[in-house]
Amino acid sequence: MILAGSTKRRLGRVLTLGLVVTLTAATTATAAPSTQSHGGGTPNLGTNVTVFDPSTPVAQIQATLDATYAKQVDNEMGTERYAYLFKPGTYGTATQPLQIKVGYYTEITGLGAAPTDVVINGKVEVYNRCLADGGTSNCLALVNFWRTISNLTVNVNATGQDGCRSTANFWAVSQAVSMRRVNFTNGGLSLMDYCTAGPQYASGGFIADSKLPATTNGSQQQWLTRNSEVASWSNGVWNQVFSGVVGAPDDSAFPDPPYTTVAKTPVSREKPYLFVDAKGKYNVRVPAAKQNTSGTTWTAGTTAGRTIPLSDFYVAKPTDSVRDINFQLLIGKNLLLTPGVYDIARSIEVRLPNTVVLGLGHATLTAVNGAIPLDVADVPGVVVAGVTVDAGLKESPVLLRVGKKNGWDWSTPSNPTTLSDVYFRVGGPHVGKVDTALEVNSNDVLIDHTWVWRADHGVEGFTDTQRWNTNTGRQGAVINGDRVTATGLFVEHFQKYNTTWNGDKGTTILYQNELPYDPPTQADWMNGGVEGYAGYKVGAKVKTHSLFGAGVYVFNQNNPTIHTENGFEVPNTPGVKLHHIMTVNLSAGIVDHVVNGVGGPADTTNTGVPVYVKDYPAVP
Repeated sequence: MILAGSTKRRLGRVLTLGLVVTLTAATTATAAPSTQSHGGGTPNLGTNVTVFDPSTPVAQIQATLDATYAKQVDNEMGTERYAYLFKPGTYGTATQPLQIKVGYYTEITGLGAAPTDVVINGKVEVYNRCLADGGTSNCLALVNFWRTISNLTVNVNATGQDGCRSTANFWAVSQAVSMRRVNFTNGGLSLMDYCTAGPQYASGGFIADSKLPATTNGSQQQWLTRNSEVASWSNGVWNQVFSGVVGAPDDSAFPDPPYTTVAKTPVSREKPYLFVDAKGKYNVRVPAAKQNTSGTTWTAGTTAGRTIPLSDFYVAKPTDSVRDINFQLLIGKNLLLTPGVYDIARSIEVRLPNTVVLGLGHATLTAVNGAIPLDVADVPGVVVAGVTVDAGLKESPVLLRVGKKNGWDWSTPSNPTTLSDVYFRVGGPHVGKVDTALEVNSNDVLIDHTWVWRADHGVEGFTDTQRWNTNTGRQGAVINGDRVTATGLFVEHFQKYNTTWNGDKGTTILYQNELPYDPPTQADWMNGGVEGYAGYKVGAKVKTHSLFGAGVYVFNQNNPTIHTENGFEVPNTPGVKLHHIMTVNLSAGIVDHVVNGVGGPADTTNTGVPVYVKDYPAVP
C-alpha cells in the first residue's frame, strides 16, 4: 500500500498514541470509488445535492426549489434529504428575485469563501404550518424542525409578494434549525410568521456568525444568537439569550424584557463549510476555536482556521458500509456524509485527532441492532457537524459518545472536540430506544447547538401511554468531562434526567427543556422518594459550573396531576452559579420549584407565565 504523505503523518500519530492498527486486516475492506473530482469540476455529491451556478436561469432555480419545497413542507418524518449549494455569484434580480422557501431536511448554503461571495436577491424563508381546516387555521412554527441556511448574503427583495409578506424575511422555525454565516443587507428579519392565522407560536432557535438587520423575535419562546451583529432586536417571550453579539439588547431589566446578554462567548468554533476556490476546486474550511470573542468571524477578513481539500475527505453515500467508512477514517481521511439515511449496525469510529465529519442536507445515522452509531475517541480537535443521529428499534446504550469513561485524557482547551448542529431523535419517524442519547466523557469539548429529542409525537400511531413504554429514552445528555461548554443546548422529554452535568468547570449558554409529556402516573415519574427528575441536574461533586439563560417547561398532558419537585437541581456551593433561569407551565402538570426549593410553583393557576429566578445563589 502506498500512503500519501499527509496520510502517513496522521497514521503515524495514531501509532504514536499507542493504538494498534492492523493494516493487513484493514486492507481487505473494499473501498467504494471516490466521488471527488480532483480537478476544477463539480464533485459527485450524490443525487440529492444540487449545485447552482450564477449562469443558471433564475426561473429554473426557482422551479427546482419550489418543487422540493412542495415535497418537503409537510414531510416532517420522511426520509428524503436535500442540499442546494450556490457557487459564488449573484442569484435573482431586482425585477426577478429568487424567493426560496425552505422545508424539512433541506439545506441552502453558499459555496463562497465568505458569505458576501454568494448573493441572493430575494428571500430565504420559512413560514408557519397550518395544521387544521385544510391548512387554513392552527398556524404555528412549533414543529418547523430540521433545516439549514448558511454562508450567503440575502438582499431582501419582496417583489411580487403581498403586502404582509413584503414586510420582512420570515424565518419562523423551532428546534434543530440553524442560521450560520448569513449576511442580511436589506429589509428586516422576523422570527415569527405574523402573516398567517394564529396562534403563530414558535419555539426556536439558533443564529451564529451572522450580520442581522432589525430583527423581530415575536412569538419565539426561546432563542440563542451567538457571535453575531444585530441592528436591533424587539420582543421576546420567555428566554432570549445573546452571547458575543454586537448590538445585543441590555439585560439589566430582566425578566421584562426576558433578555440574557453575555458580552463575550467563552469558547466558540464556527461550523465547517464547503467552498470553491479561485481555481474551481472544492475545499472545506475548518474554523479555529476561539476564546472570549464577540462579533462575526468574517467581516474583518477570512475566517481564521485551516483549509482541507475535498480530496482529503471520503465522500460517503447511504449505501456505503460502515466497514469502508471506518477504513477510510483510519487511514487519515475526513468524512463527508451526503444527504440520506444511513443504517448503522456497528459504530462509525473516529479515532484520529482533528478529523472532520461533515453532513450535508441533514444526513441521518440510524442505529441498527442496538449499535452506537457514532463513537469519537478521546483525542483533540475532532469536529462533527450537520449530522442527525436516530435511535433504532433495539435499545442502544448511547447514540453519540465522545471519549470513554476513565479513558485517556488527550484533550486540549485550545482545540476542543466540537459538535455543531448535531441532532438526536428517539422516536418520531419510527420506534426508538436508547439509554443515553449524548454522552461526553472527554474534557474540553464544545457543544455548539444541539437538539436532543425524545419524540412527543410521530408517525408510530401511539397514544401517550403507549409511547412511554415503547419510545424509551432514559437520559438525554450526560456530561462527564471537565471544561465542557455548551452554546445552545436543547434537550426534551427524556424519562429520567434530561441533562446531567457531572464534569467540573462546565458552562451552558441557553438551555431549553420540556419535561416528558407522557408519564402515566406519579409512580412512573419518581426519583426514589423525590417527585420527578429535574430538567437540568449538576452533579453533587461539581465545584464550578455556570448556566446562563435556561428554561424548564412542563406539559404533563397524559396525567395533569403529576408533580416535579424542581426544574433545576444543583449542589449548594459558591462556584455553581445559575443566571436567569425559569420554569413555566404549558397547561398540565406542576413544577413545584424552580431550583433547590426556591421559586415556584409553575402550575395551572399561572399557565404560560414563567416563574423566574434571576440568580442562584441569590446575589446580595
